[in-house]
Amino acid sequence: MRSFVNALCAVVLVLFAACSGDDGGGNGFNGTIDLQVTDADTCNPLDPRHCLLPFPSDFFSVEDAGTDTGRRVSIATAITPANISGERVDMTEWNRNDGFSPGAQLVTFVPDVDLVASAVAPITDIARSLDADAAVVLIDAETGERIPNWVEVDARAVLPEDRVLFVRPAINLREGRRYVVGIRNMVDRSGNPIEAGDVFRAYRDRLQSTVDEVEARRDDYERVFADLAAAGVDRGSLYLAWEFTIISTRNMTERVLHMRDDGFEILGDDAPAFEVTLTEDDFDERVMRRISGTFEVPNYLTGMGEPGSRLNYADGELPAENGTFTAVFRCIVPRSALSGGDGPAVPARPAVYGHGLLGSEREVGAGNVRSMANEHNFVYCATKWIGMSEDDVGNAIQILQGFSRFPTLADRGQQGILNALFLGRLMIHEQGLGSHPAFQDADGNSVIDGSSLYFDGNSQGGIMGGALTAVATDWTRAVLGVPGMNYSILLQRSVDWDTYEAVLVPSYESELDRNMVLILAQMLWDRIENDGYINHLVNDPLPGSPVNEVLFHVAFGDHQVAPVTAEIMARTIGAKIHWPAVADGRLPDVEPYWGIEQIESYPYAGSAIVIWDSGAGTPPTVNVPPREGEDPHEDPRADADARVQKSEFLKPDGVVVDVCDGEPCTAG
Repeated sequence: MRSFVNALCAVVLVLFAACSGDDGGGNGFNGTIDLQVTDADTCNPLDPRHCLLPFPSDFFSVEDAGTDTGRRVSIATAITPANISGERVDMTEWNRNDGFSPGAQLVTFVPDVDLVASAVAPITDIARSLDADAAVVLIDAETGERIPNWVEVDARAVLPEDRVLFVRPAINLREGRRYVVGIRNMVDRSGNPIEAGDVFRAYRDRLQSTVDEVEARRDDYERVFADLAAAGVDRGSLYLAWEFTIISTRNMTERVLHMRDDGFEILGDDAPAFEVTLTEDDFDERVMRRISGTFEVPNYLTGMGEPGSRLNYADGELPAENGTFTAVFRCIVPRSALSGGDGPAVPARPAVYGHGLLGSEREVGAGNVRSMANEHNFVYCATKWIGMSEDDVGNAIQILQGFSRFPTLADRGQQGILNALFLGRLMIHEQGLGSHPAFQDADGNSVIDGSSLYFDGNSQGGIMGGALTAVATDWTRAVLGVPGMNYSILLQRSVDWDTYEAVLVPSYESELDRNMVLILAQMLWDRIENDGYINHLVNDPLPGSPVNEVLFHVAFGDHQVAPVTAEIMARTIGAKIHWPAVADGRLPDVEPYWGIEQIESYPYAGSAIVIWDSGAGTPPTVNVPPREGEDPHEDPRADADARVQKSEFLKPDGVVVDVCDGEPCTAG
């Protein structure tokens, strides 16, 4: 009896000790700590290197019962990077989000860190991030699932104090979920353990401070430590840990989905109004006609929708129609659609074409597109990706000088998505393009087979084409050529960035600040590119959208669009890869294309990724672009075998066929 009483007393004492103290975390304090922090209500004290570090973090959001996540982003403009004129990035539009990017690039500062000695998972061995003793652990707090990732230090930074550490998820995160990251056992380049910062030690070691703002967040950090403990991570080993919430699907997509649904309701059963402004007959040996014109789309932008305009909210939460936007189009009709050039129509498959970076609808006349059209009987039409077209170059330069203007790019880009959807409807509607003599044979028969519609885009067309396809209702099959996603990764790994970085550098002098403005920009860029839609491109379709299948054509060693981001896309949607993907020795990876299943037999019905190798150098393993040798960026689309594979996929019951005879695919 006495032993039972003694045991009961011991339990009571343990419970009392666990409930003592006023940290709210369920544990008593182990001592006190003298913290020296400033602006702890707006500036995250965890990483004193920059107010926004670590990022993303729920420190920069507040509870909001009116959102799907229960949170709302709340970043004070006063702590954002300032340009050379002292103007900070105005966070008004960002603070409409109820969470952070699903392609979030986790960033913090670890002084003088030695990544090899710290045993982090590099880009060449992503699987190590899932080891029980992984140095960086990323966890879905809802399911406990470990998220694969790789870790790198900013290789572009000249100054040691700007060399931030990136944690790159190797698969996109799920909307509406809370995630926890733990970084442990960091070692510096002298082989010494790197000590955690004082504020994090206060939480980790249960040391009480006199800083009210720090003490108010103890419950949050105890939750983080509990999540990490459940994953086998001891709190005492941690250098840093924090939590963040991903934006909800609704908050990410509601603007463009509303514009789509409202715009097509306005259109009703009609075809978009259009005008042919120029017909060029007998264009060349592949194209019988090149046709230019305009078409009308409900306008959801302010003014006339010119560069620099914003979505027209008209005192509402969603964009309101504001007259019409006159969009341009250019189409090519191949000779194969007209027997002998002037004979009866052989109706061609219609495809919306997506052009490259800051380009125009004129790219539909590129040689590879003309070859694809004539070899496989396609009518291709393109419009400008407004927001990121040639008309927007001036606005892009102004954005690089002051990122408060960035919402203008994201807003106009959403109108650009609607314009492309309307172009697609115009191509297949019986009162659409096929009703005009420019798209008919001599007997008035349409050269367009309106029974199906497809998408085919390259470069920027591959980066934004997945977003467009995810919200499209008139097509379900798309080829994304040299695709990627997440400009906050892509830009630094692209030679194209050289031109625009030359504008950014004198405007934001610190490399750390330049990193932060790009990571902030991604939260709005997500509204118009693959990164915000990849979770719904093939699986879990968005409201009102069908299920899609997609084919990715990737250029090995691409100088402009980093192939590693196409790999993230493939893992996220479950696309399978043509195998062998590349010849032995082409990649330094421990397991090339880790986490992507191989296509076992052909023909293959499903989404796929195919690597086309034309001999370019192996990409760098850090965040700089490839520069050696010739750029293979345009090689896949220029290859006749690749075009055969695209054609076989872009059919109502299309499949992926092996055009490489069981070997790695080569373009040349």
